[in-house]
Formats: sequence, structure tokens, C-alpha cells
Amino acid sequence: MTMFDDPHSLAQELERVGHIVAPELATTCVLAHRLGKPLLCEGAPGVGKTSLARALARASGGPLIRLQCHDGLEASQALYDWDFAKQILHVRTIEAASGSAGERIDALRLDDELHDRAFLLARPILRAIEDSRGLGPHEPRPVLLIDEIDRAGNEFDALLLEALADWSVTVPELGTISTQTPPLVILTSNRTRDLHDALRRRCLYQWFEQPGTEAESRILSLHVPEADESLRRAVIDAANRLRSADLLKPPGTAETIDWLRALHVLGLDELDDPSIAATISAVLKDADDLAPARKVLSSTGGGGR
Repeated sequence: MTMFDDPHSLAQELERVGHIVAPELATTCVLAHRLGKPLLCEGAPGVGKTSLARALARASGGPLIRLQCHDGLEASQALYDWDFAKQILHVRTIEAASGSAGERIDALRLDDELHDRAFLLARPILRAIEDSRGLGPHEPRPVLLIDEIDRAGNEFDALLLEALADWSVTVPELGTISTQTPPLVILTSNRTRDLHDALRRRCLYQWFEQPGTEAESRILSLHVPEADESLRRAVIDAANRLRSADLLKPPGTAETIDWLRALHVLGLDELDDPSIAATISAVLKDADDLAPARKVLSSTGGGGR
């Protein structure tokens, strides 16, 4: 028995580690695991896409392997690279041994030695594939988080296709490294660019909405249980007003968690103008949002109790 046997069990295990999911998302996660397909999670920043992968790893007991995407991401950072320093050291060792023995270096043999598996550096995708090899059906799989894939260029989508289609990585010098038991792969995107259709077709898909008030209250109570309910409600109410305003970066659930934690750490039990001023750095992430946010919050009394 594993937590992926049914959506209800999965939701319970995720809540145990502090992550709440709707029944539809729990079902999609079970399908991703059972079908061996990646799960593409799209939505605004701060709505729980990345934290889902972390929670899946914590709840299942499998390792979390994270690939943070960025512009210019290369295969050597995502798939594999060669340990150049170790190769140079090996060459010098061979040269020293050959020189002392008066022998010539066999160039072809040396090239084979330098491209042995011992010199290969497994980057996140290859590491997840290798760590999944030989796992039994009830053993926890690695959770591979490919975070903010939309930050990488279109060429990275093509790079992923072999790995996600066949659960394999081809190293020309060594051959193809593959697994019959795929890792659980979570891809996240903030939709700053369109992903390649071929990549989308290989994935299950989940759109992440901002949680409703009741769901967000449950999330906050799990993450900041020390804060009382009235303060929690005040923070959610204020955050909802900010989300309705014309902000460049409206707060997600991650920011409401930080806001409530900041209030609790400072011993503030009311959300009034002074407490908002003291903790606004926890919820707003752009200087251009400060003035309109203060106006929205002060115009309604700050949401205090």
C-alpha cells in the first residue's frame, strides 16, 4: 500500500505534511504516478505549484531533485556533464606513471577511460532517472521538480522530450541510460511563454487557481497554527482586497503565509495601519505596488479586528 493508491489517501498524507489539495488535484497526482506521466502545473506565482512537489517528496519519503530553470539553461546543467577537473587529474596521473615507466600513452584507451561512468556528473534529470532504476512498486520514487520551465528557452522544451517520452538520457560515449520505473515529475510554469505542444502532450495538466477563502484559511492554520483565527481571517481579507487591486504582483498564498508568520513573530495580534506598515515587506514584492496597496488597505481600515 502506498499513498498513491487512491486520491483520498494522497490528500490525507499531503495534509499531514502541511499541504492541502483539492480532490481534483489529488486525483491528477495519483494518475501521474500510476500512469508514469509528468504533471504540468500552471498558474500565477505563489499558488502552490512548487510546494506541491516538495509536499509529495516529504509525504512519500522519496528524494526531491530540483532543476531551477532560467534563461540560457543548457544540457550540461539539466542532463549531465563531464567532471573536467577529475579527467585532468586522471590524465596527469597516467602521464606520470607512463613517464616513469618509459611507456607511450595509448590515446584511444585514454579517451575511453576519460569517458567512463566514473567521470560523468549526473545533473537533475539524469540523477532522477538513475535513482529510479530498480525500484519496486511500493518503494518511494524520486520527485523531479522542473521549476519555472517557462523561464528557459524554447530549445529546452525539445531537450526534455527524450527524457520525458522514454525516461532515458543518451550519453554518446556511454549509450542510453534509462529506467522502467519513472520518477514522479512535476513541471511548473507561470505562463510567461507558451510551452511547446509536443511537451504539453506528454504531460498531465493542472491549472492552479488562487484558493478560496476557506481553503486558504485551512492552509494558513496548518502553516501558522499559533496565530488565532480572527487574525488569520483578517490577513486573508486584506490579501483578497490586494488581489482585487491593480497590482503588478498581487500576493499569492505563499505571501499570506509569510504575512501571518511575520505578524506572529512580531507579537502583533491586530491587522491595523501600524502592523501593516511593519509587515508589508512580507506580502508585497514590487516598489510600484506599495502606494496603491497602502491606499487599498487604509481605505477599509486595514482589515483589523
